[in-house]
This record gives sequence, structure tokens and C-alpha cells, in this order.
Amino acid sequence: MTHRIFGITGWKNSGKTTLTVKLVTELTRRGWKISTVKHAHHDFDIDKEGTDSFRHRKAGAGEVAIVSDRRWALMHELADEAEPSLEEIVARLAPCDLVLVEGYKREGHKKIETRRLEGRPGGSLAQNDPGIVAIASDFPVTDEQIPVFDLDNTTGLADFIEHEMGLAR
Repeated sequence: MTHRIFGITGWKNSGKTTLTVKLVTELTRRGWKISTVKHAHHDFDIDKEGTDSFRHRKAGAGEVAIVSDRRWALMHELADEAEPSLEEIVARLAPCDLVLVEGYKREGHKKIETRRLEGRPGGSLAQNDPGIVAIASDFPVTDEQIPVFDLDNTTGLADFIEHEMGLAR
């Protein structure tokens, strides 16, 4: 199965995570099964020193699965391998209606660019990325040729994403 992928991108502190969380909440409330992929800093870790799984990885295990009756996680140490592509990661996800991708600003999937007045100053990503199909901003944006939404207009943004991705009940 191929997954529908839609992204949330923007400069540091532009509201990407907050918007992603609001969209997951709204789209799941509407009955869609949503998965997410978050691009992180190179040295991120979801495992803490001292845990059994951390000790397994430090001992040299290439993959460590942590499993309980509530959730499971699989950690894969890259060692000398290259970072996997977004497509490779999405291919590992279980079937769902939509994958929301936070970050990955250089990938070609459709995405919304977030902008906050308090965020890191950076130029318009939309002007150099045809994949950006809308902007969500907390200040007026007048110099773009694509739809502009208020950053807090979660309902309007969710409607827009449903339309763009062909999600209909």
C-alpha cells in the first residue's frame, strides 16, 4: 500500500510541532487514521541511559525492540549506514489514511509552511518549493500566490488537507 503523505515544514520555532499536534487531533476526531514522521536532530535519542534497552544498544545490538501490552517501539542504530529516506521510513508504517510529516523541508511531497513572528527569521520556503501548497502564519502574509491560513485555523487547515489529499467520507 502506498501512503498519502502531507507535510508541515518551516524554520526553527515556526510552530511546526504545535500545528502538527492540532492537525492530528482534528483529523483523528474526524475519523481518519493518522500516523506521523518527525525529522529530528542528528543526536536525538528516545532511550535513556540506564534502561535495559539502552544497555542492549550500547552493547552493540543493531536493532532493539521494546514491547509491552500497550505499545512497541523499534530502534535501529544506523552505524555506518546513511540516514534512510522518507520513503523508506513511510514504507515501514502500518496502513493508515494519512501520514503527517514534520520537517523534511527538502522533500517533494505536498506541505504547509508554518511562519511565526517569534520564529527564526528565514526567507519564504514557498518561493523555492513547489511542494508547498499553503502557508499557516500568525501574521499577515501578502506576497505569496498560494492560500494563506491563520496558524490557529486548525479546522480550515484540516479541511484544506482533506481536499488536497483526496480524503472524503
